[in-house]
Amino acid sequence: MASDGFWQALDTLAAESEIIIDRPKGSAHPRYPKFIYPLDYGYLKGTAAMDGGGIDVWRGSGPAGQIDAVMCIVDLVKRDSEIKVLIGCTEEEKALVYQAHNETDMQKGVLIRRTDTQS
Repeated sequence: MASDGFWQALDTLAAESEIIIDRPKGSAHPRYPKFIYPLDYGYLKGTAAMDGGGIDVWRGSGPAGQIDAVMCIVDLVKRDSEIKVLIGCTEEEKALVYQAHNETDMQKGVLIRRTDTQS
């Protein structure tokens, strides 16, 4: 099944939205201070997600407009599910994001890589 439309829709949202980084790399989570953000983390301004905030993004060290993958998350504490968009992430950074979303029993995620070459 082709997924080009999904990635193009994400590209459009990202291109038309400002990326707000409200949790810089190395900072602690406000409610879980032992969790340290391995990359810049924020959201797309003017978008909406399941939790009422903007669509979450992980920002890597690569090109700013390059959407590389998404993480699909199930959070048993919040009892919700959502996606996190990975922008400009190297393979090593993708692995860090995957690990961050799978290190406890209360949150699990799957990484879906973008496989097209038109990103």
